[in-house]
Amino acid sequence: MANFSKRAKELVSQMTLDEKLAQIGSYWIYELQSQGKLDWEKISQKLRDGIGQITRTGGASTFSPKEAAQFNNKVQKYLLEKTRLGIPAILHEECCLGPLVLGGTVFPQMIGLASTFQPELARRMAAETRRQLMALGARQGLGPVLDLGMDPRWGRIEETFGEDPMLVSQFGVAYIQGLQSDDLAKGVMATGKHFIGHSLSKGGLNCAPVSLGMRDIYDTSLMPFQAVIRDAKIASVMNSYPEIDGDVVAASPRFLTEILREELGFSGLLVSDYEAVRMLHDFHYVADSLEKAAVLALKAGIEVELPTTECYNEPLRKALEQGEISLETLDRAVERHLEAKLELGLFENPYVDEGLAPEIVDNAEARVLAHEIALKSMVLLKNSGLLPLNKATGTLAVIGPNADSGRNMIGDYSYPAMCNLQIEGSPDNLFFSEENIAASKRHEVRVPSILEGIKAILPENDQVIYAKGCENAGEDVSGIPEAVQAAEKADAVVLVLGDISGLTPECTTGETRDCANIRLPGQQERLAEAVFATGKPVVLVLVNGRPYAISSLVDRAEAVLEAWLPGEEGGAAVAEVLFGEENPAGKLPVTFPRSAGQIPLNYNVKASGKRSHWYGDYVDEPVTPLFPFGHGLSYTSFDYGNLKLDKLKATEGETVNISLNVTNSGMVAGDEVVQLYVHQHYASIPRPLKELKGYVRVHLKPGESRKVNFALPINQLAFYDQKLTLVVEPGMVDVMIGSSSEDIRVQGSFEIIGAEKKPVAERVYVCPVSIEI
Repeated sequence: MANFSKRAKELVSQMTLDEKLAQIGSYWIYELQSQGKLDWEKISQKLRDGIGQITRTGGASTFSPKEAAQFNNKVQKYLLEKTRLGIPAILHEECCLGPLVLGGTVFPQMIGLASTFQPELARRMAAETRRQLMALGARQGLGPVLDLGMDPRWGRIEETFGEDPMLVSQFGVAYIQGLQSDDLAKGVMATGKHFIGHSLSKGGLNCAPVSLGMRDIYDTSLMPFQAVIRDAKIASVMNSYPEIDGDVVAASPRFLTEILREELGFSGLLVSDYEAVRMLHDFHYVADSLEKAAVLALKAGIEVELPTTECYNEPLRKALEQGEISLETLDRAVERHLEAKLELGLFENPYVDEGLAPEIVDNAEARVLAHEIALKSMVLLKNSGLLPLNKATGTLAVIGPNADSGRNMIGDYSYPAMCNLQIEGSPDNLFFSEENIAASKRHEVRVPSILEGIKAILPENDQVIYAKGCENAGEDVSGIPEAVQAAEKADAVVLVLGDISGLTPECTTGETRDCANIRLPGQQERLAEAVFATGKPVVLVLVNGRPYAISSLVDRAEAVLEAWLPGEEGGAAVAEVLFGEENPAGKLPVTFPRSAGQIPLNYNVKASGKRSHWYGDYVDEPVTPLFPFGHGLSYTSFDYGNLKLDKLKATEGETVNISLNVTNSGMVAGDEVVQLYVHQHYASIPRPLKELKGYVRVHLKPGESRKVNFALPINQLAFYDQKLTLVVEPGMVDVMIGSSSEDIRVQGSFEIIGAEKKPVAERVYVCPVSIEI
C-alpha cells in the first residue's frame, strides 16, 4: 500500500485543479450517450480532464454483456490515450443479489441468503458475482448492505442479512472475501453500506432521522463494520443518508472520520451514497448552497461523489477559491481514489476480453449455485402435515399474484426491477426506452415462476388449475371469484402471496417502499380469506421482502413456506420443497411480529424489554412474536442431548468448549441449524436475554447422530460499557442451544471470573465450531 500511496501522491502533484476535481466525481452512463449510443462529443467534453467513476454502465443501460464490455474498453481507452495524465476510471455496479447488469445472474435476495445460515454460500455467490462484473470491466460493487434488519416497515430490510449483528458480521465478511478475493488486482472492490444507522429510522421511513444512543451504536450497529474492516479488509465504505441525533452522517467528521477511520481503522475509499452530498442542501437543509454541501461532505470524509457530480465540481471549485476548504483536504481525497485505482491494477490492466463476457454472465454453473442457495433459503414456518405434497394428491389449485410471476421472484436491486426506474436527467426521464428494452429481451435472464416449477414436477399438467386472484397491490377484487372456483375444484391449494420488489411506485417492498401496517399489501388477505372459506387444505407460500404480520393467515393455513425473494431459480426451488424433493432447513434471520404495534421486536431484547410491567402482554395481544428469530421447521425431527462444558469457570481470553449430540430422529434426511445462545445474568450494562454466538448447519441421515463442538471465546461476550470501553465482566453465563431462539433444547452455565471489569483490545466475531461423527 505504501507504494500505491507514493504513486498517488506523485500523480496528484502533477494535476491541475480541474483534473483533481474530475477524480472525485462521476457520471451516469447515460450522460455519455445519445439515444442509447456512445456520444463522443459528450465524452470529449465531460471526460477531457479524466473522471473518477462511471456509474452503472451495465445496470443503467440496455447494453448486452458484450456491448457493456465494449463500452467499458472504449471509455478506458479514451481516458488512457486522450487525457493528459491517462488515469483510468473505476466502473461500478450494484451487486446486492448478483451483478445488476442485463443478463447477470439473479441470486436470492440477501435476507434469503442469510436464512441459509451458511456464510460460505455468501462467499461463493460473491465470487461468482465478481467473475461476472470483471467480465464487463466493472471493478467496484456497491454491496454488501451491513445495516441491521430490525424494522420490517423499512422497505430495504430485504437487502440485509437480518437483525443479529454477529450473523450480519459473518455474512458480510464472507461476502466481501468472495467479491474482493485475496488480491484486489484480481477482484472487485466491495462497498460496505450504509455507515451508519440507516436501517433504524423513525417510522421505518427511508432516510428519516435516527434516534440512537452512542452505546447502542457501538454495541450493535458498528459490529458488522468493525468485522469487515479488520477481517475482510473491505476496500470501500458508503455513508448512510439519515441524521443521528441531529448529526447528518454525510456531513459528520465524528462518524466518518473519528469513528470510521481513527477508531475502526478503515483506510479505504469512502464514497457517497447516491445524491447524499446534494441532499445536505435540499433534503436535510444543513447547507444553504451546493458549495456549502460540498465543503461539509468533503471535510467529513466523503471522497467521491456518486452517482454524478453536482457538488464536487464547480461548487467545490468556488469554495476552494473562497478559502472555505483547503487544497490539502481535496488532495487527500484524490489520493485515496487513486490508491484504489492503483490497487485494482487498472493502470496496468484496464481492458477486458469482450468476447468472453457473454459466456461468463449468468453461466450454467452460476444458475446451479443460484438454485442451491434458493433451496437452502426456504424456511418452513408451519406444517400441520400437509407438506410435503404427494404427487398423486389429485387436482392442485395454484393461486395468487406471485404464483405465475417470474418478475416477482427477484429483489429490488436486480436488473428487471430497475427497468422502469425514473431518474431526472436521463433520456426521456427513463433509464430505459421501450425500444431499447424490447431490443434487450434476447439477453434477459430466464426466471421461471412457481407455477412453472410445479408443472415441471407433476406428471400431468392437467392436474394443476391456476388463478391469479388479485394483483400484489391495488383494490381490484374482480379476480377473486375465479380463484374461489379454482380452489373449489381442487383437492389442495398452493396460495402464493407476497410482494413485487423494486424502487418504483407499483412495488410493495424495496428501497423507498416502506410499509406502515406490515399487512400483506392490496387485497391479498381478502383473497386468502375467500380461499380459506372453501374449506380446502391450503399451503401458504410467501414470496416477499419483509416479515409480515400474518397471524390470521397462519392460523388458517395447513402449512406456511417462507421463500423470500428467491431469485431466478426460486420457482423450481419452491416446487421441489413443496413436493419433498428437498427438505427445507432455512432459519429466520429476523423476527416476525404479530402486528406493527410490536415494532421494534427483535429476539435479543434486554430483561426489561418484551413485556409490559406488571402484566407482561399488551391489552390486545401477546408480546411474543408470531415467529421467533432462528425459527424453521423440517420434514424430519432432531433430538439434542449430552451437553458438556469443559470448564465451569473461565477468565478473559480463555475459551469454553461446549459439545452436544444432535440426532436425526425422523424418517428422512435433512439439515438442522444448531444455534448457540448465551445470557450473562448481571453486568454494569443490562445484557440481552439471548445473544447468538455460534451456529452450524449439519446434514443428518435418518437415525444418524453427530457431535457438535462449539469453542466459545470468552472475549466474544465483551460489550461496551458506559464509557464506551470494550470490556469483559465477571458473572454467571447461561448457555442455551436449540433449534431457534425460542426452541432451546439443552442448557448449561459457566462463570466468568477475574477482575471486576477487564478491557478487551478487539472484538471477537466468530465462535469456531466443528462436527464429529
